[in-house]
Amino acid sequence: MNKMFELTLCLAILVSTGIKAQSWLEKVGNRVKDKAVEKVEERIETKSEEAVDKTLDKLETSVSKNNKKDSASTTEKNKKNIKTEPNKSFIANTKYDFVPGDKILYFDDFSQDAIGDFPALWSTDGGGEVKTLNIASGHWFHLNKEGCFYCYTKTIDFPQNFIMEFDFIPDENFQGEVALCLYEEKESMEMNSELYPGVKGIQIFMNQDSWWTKGYYNSEGTDSPWLEAHSTANPPEINKVNHVIIWIQNRRIRIYHKGAKVLDAPTNIYSGAKFNKIRFDNYNSQCNPYISNLKVTTAAPDTRSKLITEGKLVSYGIYFDVNKDVVKTESYGTISDIAKVLKENPTVNIKIVGHTDSDGNDPQNLDLSKRRAASVKTVLTSEFGIDGSRIQTDGKGETEPIAPNTTSENKAKNRRVEFIKL
Repeated sequence: MNKMFELTLCLAILVSTGIKAQSWLEKVGNRVKDKAVEKVEERIETKSEEAVDKTLDKLETSVSKNNKKDSASTTEKNKKNIKTEPNKSFIANTKYDFVPGDKILYFDDFSQDAIGDFPALWSTDGGGEVKTLNIASGHWFHLNKEGCFYCYTKTIDFPQNFIMEFDFIPDENFQGEVALCLYEEKESMEMNSELYPGVKGIQIFMNQDSWWTKGYYNSEGTDSPWLEAHSTANPPEINKVNHVIIWIQNRRIRIYHKGAKVLDAPTNIYSGAKFNKIRFDNYNSQCNPYISNLKVTTAAPDTRSKLITEGKLVSYGIYFDVNKDVVKTESYGTISDIAKVLKENPTVNIKIVGHTDSDGNDPQNLDLSKRRAASVKTVLTSEFGIDGSRIQTDGKGETEPIAPNTTSENKAKNRRVEFIKL
């Protein structure tokens, strides 16, 4: 029996008996009213909570779906970025077809020289000094005198096939030209002002709008005709680091700059030339450039023989910026060569091992070497289609040097990537 029925029955009895109970009825009525109001409020609260719960459930489901969708979208984008980013760096720079060898013949970054001094291993008929710059790290040799010749004093035994690299910064007043001269020194020859030194040589002129090469031959005081080649592609940029790469192969010279092969001359060098000296010539008072990071390596190693037969390839052709693990475009030729060997030998598995010099923090060097090895693997798999299960990676940091870390050249030898057959 519900409460409203009970109340009605009581009222009927009271009225029928004639009892005057107005105040009592008021009290009872107020209590019933309060009870009803309380009941209504409870139901409203319950319904409200249910409505809120349903709304929150819907919102939670919607957010969850959106998060999953966004997560899937982000993952897909990341996958696409991982796949396509190296394409932009490597496929667009297939002109970098040179492959540095497994031997460093010469390296100089002037780190052994004090700021303000003339480099100890160089000579000149004018002047110059080692400086630091706010636009690039390291030490830089400033060729700051007009008409000066800057010679590396030691003799280098250049093979018939080699690669020379250097960094070059023209200042804001860059006009005229500066030249790199590679030549065969005459016996007992000392530093002098000969424009074309030695018996045979090649000069590479760099100016504000072009590249220009001259192959020459001095025969008993009589100059033979110049063997010339010109190019206006990708000239040096003012107040920027220009990484210049020169590949000498017998009589052929190739020059690479800013992602392109800017000059390729098959017969630009006189036959039989045996280069053993390096010289920079500064011809103009408004041409006072900075140079650093000079390196000479052997070229075009027998990758197949080293990797398949000997079981190990040491490479100086994998390029990274200082303290970075991103593989640079200059590495294209080397990685492409390794990929070709792996494709031709599908049962061969390899381990890529990164190595650093001793500069810096030991744990950081170890971590950097591991990350660099992993980056090389990524390029091989994403850009050249090599199965990742065939490649292991590791890093040794500075723990396995191949030369004492006592000179700039030895440190350069220790900064390497090794490919080991498993």
